Amino acid sequence: MMWDAEVDVVVAGAGGCGLVAALTAAEQGLEVAIFEKTEFVLGNTAASAGMIPAAGTRFQREIGIIETPEEMAEDILKKNHYESDEQLTLALCKVSSKLVEWMNDHLGIELTVVEEFKYPGHRNFRMHAPPSRAGLDLMKSLRKNVSDRDNIYLMLKSQVMELIVGENNEVIGVVVHSDEGVQRVKAKKVILATNGFGGNKAMVQEYIPEISEALYFGYEANTGEGIEMAMKIGAGVDCMGAYQGHSAINEASGLLVTWGTIMMGGFMINENGYRFGNEAAGYSEFASEVLKQPGQYGYIIFDQQIYESLLSIEDFKNLNDMKVFKSAETIEELAEKLSVSDAHLKETVTTFDQQVDGQEDEFARNQFPKKLTAPYYAVKVVPAMFHTQGGLKINTNAQVLNKDGEVIQNLYAGGGAAVGVSGRHAYGYMSGNGLLAALGFGKIAGEHATEEILKQGAES
Repeated sequence: MMWDAEVDVVVAGAGGCGLVAALTAAEQGLEVAIFEKTEFVLGNTAASAGMIPAAGTRFQREIGIIETPEEMAEDILKKNHYESDEQLTLALCKVSSKLVEWMNDHLGIELTVVEEFKYPGHRNFRMHAPPSRAGLDLMKSLRKNVSDRDNIYLMLKSQVMELIVGENNEVIGVVVHSDEGVQRVKAKKVILATNGFGGNKAMVQEYIPEISEALYFGYEANTGEGIEMAMKIGAGVDCMGAYQGHSAINEASGLLVTWGTIMMGGFMINENGYRFGNEAAGYSEFASEVLKQPGQYGYIIFDQQIYESLLSIEDFKNLNDMKVFKSAETIEELAEKLSVSDAHLKETVTTFDQQVDGQEDEFARNQFPKKLTAPYYAVKVVPAMFHTQGGLKINTNAQVLNKDGEVIQNLYAGGGAAVGVSGRHAYGYMSGNGLLAALGFGKIAGEHATEEILKQGAES
């Protein structure tokens, strides 16, 4: 076969997963080519809050938190009803500390433990994020690190369209389409970091019909080609009905409303002024509940204390600057501004307050109790799908497996292109699962691919 180029590692996709994988391999002197089908280096990592869950980091120890990867894995498994692969889940948790400290120490990306609030399902403070609490800053830093390395070739508007295989179905290269035409690139290892299929309406309707009518709040370029091209050479898939939903997108601004509004004691109502479920179950699974409401939207109700506590979060501050929040000194005034029944909203607030006094919540919410005090705030939100969590079957080395569970040699996957650790439905998603799977499997894939190449080089 005639080749147009040859590198050690091809990475398909320049999101968080792809850049971490590329940087990991390049650190050991390997030549890496990253092919990104768009003209941007963004992906879902850029749209995230930039919060990476990790267990056993020195940053945790500095604030008195001692925990193990096994404890973190247990939290993830409890949340997804033990539906994710236990060994895969543990592998991610074991790499998490190394990942966070490597990003901070080797890549110069400042990360600290988020202590403003504890996310549902996490027994400890374990989210690590940049000061801005913005995934875009993570991507900017990763992009700069890539640009600083002369052994990483980043090609934009260049899409991997096909995997080239040898006689034993091992991957030996890729077909790339760009403005310059079609190229065949030979590679010792190929890493699929093309994210999931949230931007592919047909695939979402096929695999996740319950959320297909919701707003898609992920990266539009996530259309599932990585999954499909691997399936064409016999790769297996798993948990294709899993996804991260989000219950709180402010459609007017296009910004995410932090679930900290709920975790610090707020609640959500529909256009009739009533609550309609247990918000504390999690922002992912609650999205389908919001979708069932009249008009398919809701309002988050919170107070001045919560408002002031969250202004350090960049998106929240931006929402405030855009004057998206409604505020009022009384519940009646707030109801009028929202055009909901003041009697219904007063009844809802009174009932919600009773859980603080020890009465059972009408929706069995037993987390984040608080009596809201004036001034009161509200923001209109709609539900969305953030990203899919099912994908290609992989092992603990991030190697892609065929339908029989056997390794497809030289092929790796991570992030949304691979099966995640959120089980089979929206209820299994725990905060941080998506970013952990992207960056964690990127790190694992990059390390294993590098080890294999260096070992083969030493033996030849």
